[in-house]
Order: sequence, then structure tokens, then C-alpha cells
Amino acid sequence: MSGVEVNHARALEGVPHGFLGRLGGVSTGVVAGLNVGTGSNDEPDVIAENRRRAVEAVLPSARLATVYQVHSADAVTIVSPFDEALRPRADALVTDRPGLALGVLTADCAPVLFADRAAGVVAAAHAGWKGAIAGVTDSTIEAMEALGARRERIAAAVGPCIARASYEVDSDFFRRFAEQDPANERFFADGRPQHFQFDLEAYVVHRLALAGLRMIEALGLDTYANENRFFSFRRATHRGEADYGRQISMIGLGG
Repeated sequence: MSGVEVNHARALEGVPHGFLGRLGGVSTGVVAGLNVGTGSNDEPDVIAENRRRAVEAVLPSARLATVYQVHSADAVTIVSPFDEALRPRADALVTDRPGLALGVLTADCAPVLFADRAAGVVAAAHAGWKGAIAGVTDSTIEAMEALGARRERIAAAVGPCIARASYEVDSDFFRRFAEQDPANERFFADGRPQHFQFDLEAYVVHRLALAGLRMIEALGLDTYANENRFFSFRRATHRGEADYGRQISMIGLGG
């Protein structure tokens, strides 16, 4: 659809997918653009139109499936979209059914899309720092394997998220990762006293590689720094804005 920016990953070539931003929507105000977040104060009919445009830009006529994201490590396998009021609390979706657009919403967290072309299995995961360190990508891969995927065939791509230069964290945050694995210190750069700059994207890529994936791509797009293209929770917070938008990343099987 004209006006909707769809970022693609070479690793997922041939599989309907897209990492979308804020361009091409009908929302106005501080959430201007393609805001798809029902947790925002945007009008429901406007959000619905944005979601329709998003799906049409990636997998026309597909049915959109999302979950109630809670920064967990939980992945669910689906065969049809959930009723809005009955969405499970989880942070990843997996399917082998054509005609579904699996969607995850982000506003600085890392969206990760997966595909095993040979098995016909796809997945989408929301990896904020809590879900990433808890193993949401590992859970996603295991759920894909339960449907016949093989991790050595799974391709994964990490979409727009907050970059190291924009992601300041405190010493307690740093210690959580260092205590899990001292090698995690490499994902932190020194910042101002008692603070660090965290590389979420690199950490997620590391977890994917550690899980045995061989085809991994990182798009290297900073949601915080690219205001005209992406929504950012941290940017909105720093500005004291009353609301913030959410973008969507989707993947599905045609047919």
C-alpha cells in the first residue's frame, strides 16, 4: 500500500513479512502515523484502519493475530486469530497455517521474525530486555520445532529497536546481565558515572546464535533516533509526552 513503509530482511526473502514504522497511517497528534497500539489513547477506529493498512502492505487479505504482550518468555502456537478480549498473555506467536499475519508491537523493544521455509513454519517475537534475558527467542524456536521446524534451517531477523547510543541503563541493569553470564558485559559500553549504554540488538542476535541459528540478520534501525520513521517509548518519556505510538512487525505464510 502506498505510503506504508515496509522494511524487509534479506534473510527472510520469499516469506511475506515486514517491519513497519510510523509512516503511512492516519493517526494524529503525538502518535501521528501508523499507530497500531490499542494501549494508546488513540481512537479505536483509527487504530483499526492503521492495522488494516499494515496487513494489506505485508500479506493482503490475511487475518492479523496478536497477543497481549507482557515482556515474558512465553510463546504460543496458533491456528487462528484470538478474540481481542481473549488474547493470551505471551510475547511470541508461532504458526504453520497460511493466511495468518503474526504481529508483534514495539516502541523500542526488538521485534524478531522467524521462518523455516522448508517446514512452512513462521514466528514473531517481542524481545524487550526482560523477555530477551528470560529467553523469549529460545521459547519461540522450541515452539517452531514442535511444528516440524529445524533450528539449523530457521532464518531470523531483528527489526527496528532502540540502539546502544540511545539506550542508557543503570548499574543494577548491568549487573542483571553480568550475573547471568559475565560474557554479557560486551553488550555494554561505558556511559556517564554509574551508567552504561546497552546494545539490545546485539544481545538478541547473540541469543539467536547461541540457540544454534545460522541465518541471522539485524536491520540496524534505531527507533529512538529516527523520529520520522519510528515510534519510541523512551523518546516520548524523555519529552514528557502523554502518550506514545506502537509499530508492528509481521510475518505469515501465503496461500
